[in-house]
Amino acid sequence: MKALLINGSPNAKGCTFTALSLVAEELQKNGVEAEIVHVGHKNIHGCIACGKCSETGKCVFNDIVNEVAPKFEQADALIIGSPVYYAGIAGTMKSFLDRLFFSTHFRKCMKVGAAVCSARRSGTTATFDQLNKYFTISEMPIAASQYWNMVHGFTSEDVMQDAEGCQVMRVLGRNVAFLVRAITAERERNGLPEKEVTRYTNFIR
Repeated sequence: MKALLINGSPNAKGCTFTALSLVAEELQKNGVEAEIVHVGHKNIHGCIACGKCSETGKCVFNDIVNEVAPKFEQADALIIGSPVYYAGIAGTMKSFLDRLFFSTHFRKCMKVGAAVCSARRSGTTATFDQLNKYFTISEMPIAASQYWNMVHGFTSEDVMQDAEGCQVMRVLGRNVAFLVRAITAERERNGLPEKEVTRYTNFIR
């Protein structure tokens, strides 16, 4: 069982990484392999809706998105972490997620999803909601903690002083691991839920 954690902060070892590391530690304690991939420092182009991925099976921009895609396919859980920029996802992280989810055509159903955000002060709930949208359009159950998945601080040392935030990350890691184990067992017994052919409704005719 594997979990892929994405650090969408430009800072490789900053607040977002610190939060993700706490989650990863609990995952590993509970039998789930955890890998943190840093993408927030990369030059990542936004999606241009060219549609080439539907022909080739990968994004036309051959960068870290295509490198991470196979890891996402193999993972049982995806935890995405972003700092708060103007009460939303960091721009590079949004470009990465837009292209990762749009260009990967494997079924994501029942991969466990969890969002983590960090801020000095505010904007966390809006960012948290935005991150979760990627899961809810992909049939991915969302793992919860005892509070919204966020930490506060200006430095990684500040984050470690956020006792509640650190506890939220630890609980999240355990809950993700529990869901991964439960879903893996059910999938082995009965497979995934039936998939219907996607239907699209256009409201302007």
